[in-house]
Amino acid sequence: MEWIGYAGALFIGISLGLIGGGGSILTVPVLVYLFNVEPVTATAYSLFIVGATSLAGVYPKYRAAQVNLRTAFFFGLPSLAAVFAARVWLLPAVPYQITSIGDFIVTKPLLLLIVFAILMVIASISMIRNTRPAEALPTDLPAPDFLLMLAGVAEGTLTGMVGAGGGFLIIPVLVLLGKLSVRTAIGTSLLIIAVKSLIGFFVDPARHHVDWTLLLTITGIAIVGVFTGNAIAQHVPARRLRQAFGWFVLAMGIYILLRELVFSN
Repeated sequence: MEWIGYAGALFIGISLGLIGGGGSILTVPVLVYLFNVEPVTATAYSLFIVGATSLAGVYPKYRAAQVNLRTAFFFGLPSLAAVFAARVWLLPAVPYQITSIGDFIVTKPLLLLIVFAILMVIASISMIRNTRPAEALPTDLPAPDFLLMLAGVAEGTLTGMVGAGGGFLIIPVLVLLGKLSVRTAIGTSLLIIAVKSLIGFFVDPARHHVDWTLLLTITGIAIVGVFTGNAIAQHVPARRLRQAFGWFVLAMGIYILLRELVFSN
C-alpha cells in the first residue's frame, strides 16, 4: 500500500499548488490508512508535511504578486496563536476515551477522524457550489481587520485540534471577508498555512519519536507536487479545479465516515 501512499503524497502537493488548500484533508487519511500512523500522531505529522510543502509553494505565488501580506498578517497571527493553544492545551486535555454508546466506544483518535470527515463534507459542498467566476475581482470593501482576526482565531482553534492546515477554511474567508480574488486568496492561504503549520508542529507534544525518514520522504514528494500543481494552475480555470477537488473531498469524507462508523463494527 506504500506506493499508493507516495502517490497520495504527490497529490497532496498538487492540491496545495492548485487551490492553496486541501493538503491536510488528504494528509491525515494518507498517513492513517496507507502508512498505518496512529491518528493523533498523524495530525502532528500533517502539520509538518503541509507546512513545509506550503512554504515551498509560496515562492512562485509571491513572484506572481498573488500574496497579500497585510491580510496574511491580520488573519494569520491570531490563527497561529489559536493553533498553539489548541495543540498544547486543548488537545492534551481531551481524554483518550470520550464516551461509550452501548458497546461502541468513542475514543479521541476516532473523534478526531469523525470531526475531520465532517469538516471535509462541509468544505466540499462549499467548493462544489461555488459559482463565482474564478478571476472575479472584489467589488465591496473588505471586512474590518478585527473580523479577520476573529475568523483567524476560530479557524486556528478548529484546525489545530484536527491537525489541518486549514486552507479549505481559510480561502472562503479570504474571498468573502478579505475580498481577495481567488488566485490571491490561494497564495495568501499558502503563506498562512506554512507559518502556522510549521510552528504548530514544533510546539506539538505529539511530535515526539518522529519517524523522520517517513516524514521527510513524504514531504519531499509533496514539494514536487506543489510545483507541479502551480504549473498546472496557470492553464486551468480555478473554478473548475475547485469544484473537481470538492467532489474528491466529498468522496473522501464519506469514505472515512463509513469506514469508522459502519465498517469498523
